Amino acid sequence: MRLSDPQWTVLAPLIPAPVKPTNRGRPRRPDRDVLDGILWVLRTGAQWAALPSEYPPKTTCHDRFQEWNERHVFPAILAALYELSEEAQLLDLREAFIDGTFSAAKKGARTLAPPRRVKEPRS
Repeated sequence: MRLSDPQWTVLAPLIPAPVKPTNRGRPRRPDRDVLDGILWVLRTGAQWAALPSEYPPKTTCHDRFQEWNERHVFPAILAALYELSEEAQLLDLREAFIDGTFSAAKKGARTLAPPRRVKEPRS
């Protein structure tokens, strides 16, 4: 899934100029392509190394993700995408769920169970 033209029109002004513009090395990859790659990783939960070849290199996407994260770009992007989705009536936050894939052990629970004896195979 890639950003649509209307989405990019809203998000482009939120992307800051490069920290250190330079004329050395390879040309800078377009911000739109890099953001598409970042969003792919965030949406799928995959590792950076699994980024498909249709996106910029994993190092480029990860480095730009770190840069934009330090510059607090993503809260503004999320707010803008939320507004777009709300206007198009794609979201209804009256009912929401929290992901419960991580659950801490209750206080007083045994931290480590004793190892079980391996059963011999039956003949």
